[in-house]
Amino acid sequence: MPTIKYYLREGLLPAGVLTSPNQAHYDDEHLRRLRLVRALADVGGLSIASVREVLAAIDTRDESLHNKLGAVQEAISQPSAVELDPLAIEDVQGFFARQGETECADVTESNVTHMLAAALSVARSVGHDQFRDLLDPYLEGLKIIAQADLDYIARQSTRDDIIEAMVVGTLIGDTVLKAVRRLAHAQVSRDVIGDGPVGPAS
Repeated sequence: MPTIKYYLREGLLPAGVLTSPNQAHYDDEHLRRLRLVRALADVGGLSIASVREVLAAIDTRDESLHNKLGAVQEAISQPSAVELDPLAIEDVQGFFARQGETECADVTESNVTHMLAAALSVARSVGHDQFRDLLDPYLEGLKIIAQADLDYIARQSTRDDIIEAMVVGTLIGDTVLKAVRRLAHAQVSRDVIGDGPVGPAS
């Protein structure tokens, strides 16, 4: 695990108050930042450069919490190296248009929309062109989850607590969603597919 000295060298933690040539005092704000850095690196698996981007977004004080959430989400989201399929880009643009979102003229301007276009590009490359049909129902389902996320964040008492909950909740939430989605698949498949043998291939 990287040491505090490493994080200090990388500029991810502010320097403590020197109490002797070889010792420094770190207050609660240092501990908060250390927890955040470790969550980003250890839970989120972000590179040091990406951690730095997230911290820069967090430290921008002149933005609303709504805008800061967007900036943090962008910094957390890592663009894929997948070559984007032009048809997948059209699918993303169509999805945004249907949802009344007007800021998706170029999916490469946003890490989040780039991720979506990359996922649809991979789906097309393996013969699942119709995966795009899941976008609208996914969004409707995820709005319920987003409301739960925002309710969780809103319980925090200070702006710094809200921002920390926003970042850590997103990273941990992504992992939890993967696990709970698999549980949901198991429960729904029993009702939809049942336990009988798979039918003959078409």
